[in-house]
Amino acid sequence: MLEKQQMIERLVGVESSKINYYTELKNSINEMKKKNIQLEIINEVMKSFNVNMSMDILLKNVLEKLQHIFLLDRVSLLYLDEDELTVTNLYPESSSYVKLGTTIPREHSLYWQVIQEKTAKNYKINYDDNYIENRTFQVIRLRQVLIFPLFIKREVIGLFSVGSNQIIDYSEQDMNFLQQLSDHIAVSTENVRLYNEVLHVKNEWEKTFSAVVDFMFVVDLKGNLLRANEAAKNFFAKYDENNKSYKEIIFEEMKHSTIIEECINSKRPVSRELKFKEKYYYETFAYPVYHENEEVYSVILYMKDITKKREYEVQILQSGKLAAIGELAAGVAHELNNPLTAILGNAQLLMRKASTNDGTYHLLHDIYECGKRSKHIIQNLLTFSRQDEYLFEKFSINDAVRSVLSLIGYQFRQQQISLETYLNENIPLVEGNSQQMEQVIINLLINAKDALEDCDDPKIIISTYIQNDHIYLTVEDNGIGIKKELQHDIFHPFYTTKEVVKGTGLGLSVTLGIVESHGGQIAVESELHEGSTFIVTLPLANE
Repeated sequence: MLEKQQMIERLVGVESSKINYYTELKNSINEMKKKNIQLEIINEVMKSFNVNMSMDILLKNVLEKLQHIFLLDRVSLLYLDEDELTVTNLYPESSSYVKLGTTIPREHSLYWQVIQEKTAKNYKINYDDNYIENRTFQVIRLRQVLIFPLFIKREVIGLFSVGSNQIIDYSEQDMNFLQQLSDHIAVSTENVRLYNEVLHVKNEWEKTFSAVVDFMFVVDLKGNLLRANEAAKNFFAKYDENNKSYKEIIFEEMKHSTIIEECINSKRPVSRELKFKEKYYYETFAYPVYHENEEVYSVILYMKDITKKREYEVQILQSGKLAAIGELAAGVAHELNNPLTAILGNAQLLMRKASTNDGTYHLLHDIYECGKRSKHIIQNLLTFSRQDEYLFEKFSINDAVRSVLSLIGYQFRQQQISLETYLNENIPLVEGNSQQMEQVIINLLINAKDALEDCDDPKIIISTYIQNDHIYLTVEDNGIGIKKELQHDIFHPFYTTKEVVKGTGLGLSVTLGIVESHGGQIAVESELHEGSTFIVTLPLANE
């Protein structure tokens, strides 16, 4: 019965149909596997492309998957940049012959032909052809290469090439898949290139933004501070005394300014001069930032520190005032010299005629001594008021102290202020201008005198000494002292703890400028109600 059934199936072709069915089914399964592998390859390309990807690893993975459906041995990428075609990646790398970075010449080039024709090429290698690539193909034993152009906006940006050591018959569907793979590689690499370009521009802008030593802020339309450069953050961090952010600090200082609102409303740059912490001056600019539709969406705030500029302006103004005072003092001194000459001369003549035992002689002697002291004071005024160009030369700091004391020491003694001097007579000369240094000493002595107003036993000690190749001048008093938090501020222009009628806040600012122009430094040590010591440090004169 079984034999009859088999005989009937053979006669009607059932067995043959089963074989054809299973063959077709096997082919369909293989085709589905092929399609799945193709999808995996496309997916691999899409997943692998990121800013940190390795193109060599990608090509390795792609080739390994392609080898499941094609008999391929090599893959490579070439990119076109400014009319130069360069080998950028290949796997496996033939370091002995083909080197990365190799530039492909135009003439007789198979690769350049694909670029010019903008069409994929299936080239079964014929070593008799005149292509310059054939020598390379021969060395690495390739027999067939497929070259696909990489397109971005219909322009060729490079080539994707696969090669094998044997001849393969590719269907139209195979060629379409490989071209599709090339298109994905082109889009992905271009996206990475654009991302890296944007990242590079962003990094360059960030470096520029951070490198600017002036303060820069970005502010939104609601006045919220979005970001600041490092210079601004570091500066305002010093004043973060109450755990406030630099954002809070800057806007607390700017809350009375309308510069940002004016910039937003006018849609044009606006500038103001702002003051911070009552001692720092900033030339401030607000620049509008626009969307593509010409609408302002943020403001760049730029602040330039002009405190030094203001200090120099103040010093110039003070110098002008001092010059005017000096000129007036010189005129007064010259006017006083004439009657003093007559007083001294007549006193000397009368003393010669008078007997030393006569009471009149002692009166004439007092007149003569007072005249001499007045003449010496006038001479010091003339010296102090000299309007030289302040040429630097070697001078003795001790002589400068003595000259100042002869000028104003009498006033201090009249106010019952004890003046003690400890001058080291062995200290060498300093290089500078003695008239300017005398002004420094006068300013320090006047400050000390003002600090002694309510002191029961007022005393000022002036000392000079040498230490560590520097000359030190100190002016010490036992007066009211200075609060710790104010000791840095006292050297700023117009800052004063005195009453309005008693001080302008310029003395110590000018003093600091003179000392620094001499290459020196000035510091203060003080405790409230325990007195102050101002220390001037000057370098030795060059030999």
